[in-house]
Amino acid sequence: MITMNKWLEILVGLILLIGAILIAWYSSAYSWVVFGKSFNFLTPAWDFLKGGLVWFVIMIGLLFILLGISDLKE
Repeated sequence: MITMNKWLEILVGLILLIGAILIAWYSSAYSWVVFGKSFNFLTPAWDFLKGGLVWFVIMIGLLFILLGISDLKE
């Protein structure tokens, strides 16, 4: 079995995280246009995060309802 070094995992994770943040930031700050199509990654990522947050709250609410129903049965 091949295992990855814990420091290498942290380093690769940091590189990917910082790279994604920089690409999103620079694509919104400057105009990236290729073949007439604008590449702005920050706005869609922010919209996706806001939508995901709503679904997260809904799922937590459903979880509490199901836990409450389960406790009523006991």
